[in-house]
Amino acid sequence: MQGSIQGWLGLRAEDMRKLWLMLPIFYFSGIAESLNYTGFMALFNQRFGVQYLPYVYIVEAAIMPLEGWLLAKLTDLLPKAKMMRTLYLIMIAVLLLNGVVLMAFKLGGVDFRYYYPILFLSSNFVVRQLTLLLWSTAFDLCPTQQAKRLMPIFVASTTTGGITAGLIANLIGSLFGTETVYSLAPLMMVAGFIFFRKALARYLVPLTIKEDKGAQPSEAVQEEAHTSGYYVRHMFRNPFLLCAIALMTFMPAIYFMMEYQYFTSAELHFPDERNLTSFYGMITAIQFAFCLLLQTVATRLMNWLGASNMLLAIAIIFVGGFTLTALFLDRTWALMIVSGSYAVFYILLYYIAEPCYQLFFKMMPISQRDGYRYFAQGVAASGGILIGSLLSMLHSFGLAGLSPLAWVGVGLTVMLLIVAWLGRNLYIRELVKSVQSLHADLSEVASSFLGGIRSSKALTAMLDYLQHPNDYVRELALEVIGKAKDSVFLPHLIGMIDEASSRIRIAVLRAMNLQGATVQDLVQVAAFLEDEDPEVRAECVRLISKVTHLKSQSHFFIRVKLLDTHPKVVHEGVKALYALQSEESYQACDEAIIKMLDNGGEWAVYGCRTVAELKLESYAAWVLSLLDDHRPAVKVAAAHCIGRLQLADAVPQLLAMYPLADQELRKSILEALIEMGQQGLPLLLEHAAHSNPYIWNAAVTALSKLLDEVKVRSELVELCVARMLASSAEKALPAALQELGMEGLAELAEQRCQELHHALVDGAWSVMARLADEHVAASLREAVQDENEEVRENGLEVLAEGLGDRRLAAALLELLKQQPGNERAALLDPKDVLETAKLWSDDWLREIARYALDQWESGQMKEERKFLSMLDKVIFLKQVALFADLSVDELGIIAGIATEEVHPDLTYLLRRGQTNSKMYLIVEGHVELSSETGEGEAGTIGVLGPKQSFGENTVLDGAPSSITAQAIFDEVRVLSLQGESLSRLVRLYPEIGIGLLHASSARVRLLENMLLRMA
Repeated sequence: MQGSIQGWLGLRAEDMRKLWLMLPIFYFSGIAESLNYTGFMALFNQRFGVQYLPYVYIVEAAIMPLEGWLLAKLTDLLPKAKMMRTLYLIMIAVLLLNGVVLMAFKLGGVDFRYYYPILFLSSNFVVRQLTLLLWSTAFDLCPTQQAKRLMPIFVASTTTGGITAGLIANLIGSLFGTETVYSLAPLMMVAGFIFFRKALARYLVPLTIKEDKGAQPSEAVQEEAHTSGYYVRHMFRNPFLLCAIALMTFMPAIYFMMEYQYFTSAELHFPDERNLTSFYGMITAIQFAFCLLLQTVATRLMNWLGASNMLLAIAIIFVGGFTLTALFLDRTWALMIVSGSYAVFYILLYYIAEPCYQLFFKMMPISQRDGYRYFAQGVAASGGILIGSLLSMLHSFGLAGLSPLAWVGVGLTVMLLIVAWLGRNLYIRELVKSVQSLHADLSEVASSFLGGIRSSKALTAMLDYLQHPNDYVRELALEVIGKAKDSVFLPHLIGMIDEASSRIRIAVLRAMNLQGATVQDLVQVAAFLEDEDPEVRAECVRLISKVTHLKSQSHFFIRVKLLDTHPKVVHEGVKALYALQSEESYQACDEAIIKMLDNGGEWAVYGCRTVAELKLESYAAWVLSLLDDHRPAVKVAAAHCIGRLQLADAVPQLLAMYPLADQELRKSILEALIEMGQQGLPLLLEHAAHSNPYIWNAAVTALSKLLDEVKVRSELVELCVARMLASSAEKALPAALQELGMEGLAELAEQRCQELHHALVDGAWSVMARLADEHVAASLREAVQDENEEVRENGLEVLAEGLGDRRLAAALLELLKQQPGNERAALLDPKDVLETAKLWSDDWLREIARYALDQWESGQMKEERKFLSMLDKVIFLKQVALFADLSVDELGIIAGIATEEVHPDLTYLLRRGQTNSKMYLIVEGHVELSSETGEGEAGTIGVLGPKQSFGENTVLDGAPSSITAQAIFDEVRVLSLQGESLSRLVRLYPEIGIGLLHASSARVRLLENMLLRMA
């Protein structure tokens, strides 16, 4: 059942964990907020007088700036998580204190009339700040994409809490009085705080460790803040922002006027306080039930209408609500109309209009966006309260009745409607003005604001910008037109076929909608198929493939592009013919795919993409063979294709490639393993105990993504914990070798332990991210690796609390605290350590232990060998600067292709003017490098010794050597690398190429100095 709901809502495992913890926060807070609001409004209206409501609102408007300043100071003084807990506790204390006072009044039979304005102001503070705290908590604890998935559920939880509160108020209010209703609010907040504290500790604290401890106050401000005067000047110069502020001001003003109408009418109908509270509760339940229903269609409405039309629709509803109120205020059903209008106004203002406002500020430069937003919201909030309160005071002073006041509200809503219409049209101009600095994301903002109504006048106005001199403006206009998917724009777009910029030509093609196009239209569009830019040709092929109503004509144009000179166009052509289901062209497509795969290089890359996207399993064997290609891009494309085809039999081959792959190829292999899905699980589980740390890491990381949470806990956690506990014993080997005086072996074992450590940590964190929260795990991992000791210790402390899984967290914590070669190793007998290491799972540590035992038992620290063993070569290569940064596995690969050679004294290894096919690394002995001047005079460049290289200048290109190399003093032992093998190494490990460049540069400098001396 849970799985079905999870799938229907599009939720992930990490979403469900977060929901179970956070939904009670929103639910209990929703109950508390509504009980609080219902209680203090009923008490104030009955005991102090609803006619004084405007006065209190005016006082509140004056207090709000001070409230904001105090909260800002609190934010500066406390870490984020502590500040949020503190604010929540302050709100509980406010409600609890008010509840105690009210119950004391009730039990003592006393009353103090002037206490109720204080009750109103303090309780309304909780209503305001609790709402802001809840939404900021949701956004702080959830990454952006997760927030999009979870916010509708959080809203539903809050509204469900509001419905529950309405039912409670309706029942409890009539039975036990309004004071009891109010006193339940802090109890609900206490229930929510239990979950609130846990959520902060689990999700927010790990995210803010560095922010709270690492940042200095001086670092908080990156640039000089603008003053309020700056924003005032710029807003008065910008009609769009003025319009936005007017909207943000008029809407709350109208709401407060309707609220006054509602409370006044309700008080007239229910003079008894208990009945009034019960009525408020009933309206609250109906109100939030409507909100819950509206949330099911709100997202679709927003996408269809867009923010501009949504605000216009809200303005129209406001006009209708106040008009009905004004017309029927003196009728018997007046309370029903007023109550319904108030409930709808509340939901539309706080749950629909507020998100729409945020799009206004997307037009501003990002460095100034918050400044404009906060200033505008502050002005609008105070202005809205003051306007609504001052107009309501006309009734409080006896200057106007409720009905004339309602007609004033009608006039204000008409003004709101005009402003909303103007703002909708001003938006286009503001969009174009902002495009030069913010063009990257404005098309999405435009779509959100304009919506998907095809007949929109605003979209038609975008045609004027197709001839704009700025390419970014034209590109944006084309993107917005394209999102409308309206064929009415096709003639205008076809007229842009001769645009000079290829970017604009591509944007033109993307904006076209050819559904319903004529043959003549298709012929004109097909002219793009001969464009000089392959990107344009490829885009045109993609577009024509969608013209299904002219299938034969589309097929004709596309098939010709199978012979294109660029692989991307051929790739798109094959996909297009398959999309059109042109079976008569499948043979031609087959030939095109074979051509791409056979040509290699970029052609093979697009060939793999074609096979992957069309899932053509008949080419599986060919794609598998491309894993052996020497070009990294081809390997990456082949690995991606294998994943898409779900060739589970390739899992061992992909894992075998992983240790020696570069970062891009590793990412592609890992994605391929994950894409295998359930088919790859058996082979991945077999490799989850592999001795190679990189293969183990890849298998565990892929399994952590594929297995459900229950299987991750039952199968992967125990595996990771056992592997990490075993690694603590492995760290004894370097110390044992060091004690025996085997420095080279100790250094190699130390490096291997470090590699094991990093691989184990990587694998453990991937499992941790699956069991906790990926975003939190990443932040905590960053914290425990931070240079700042306090940040690092705080991160370890959070981990010690048992993040995700207590066993895994404890083992990971122990692993992070350990250092290679720790004190415990010094207490162990070296021979015992070596004997134990012979049975370890890691191949290299096992081989190092056996090698060391052989040397130790022979009674000599360095056994005389005629030839170097594999491990001898690895130890030697580790000491060569050229290979110092490679892993032990990579050193083993090089050792496997390096040939040991021994040359007698005076042997020439290189001769000037002769081609050279090898690079040499000196193991023992010395080699003299010499050269000749143009006049035939010979000169010594230098003498090289052990761990130095020569021959690298010409080995890669086979050019004649510019130097002579000769063994001197005695025989010389070298390791030689063939040029072909070295070229492959340079492609695999670019750092080797950089090292060769440095060595060549040094050799050239020596030669120059020699020539200068001889001159």
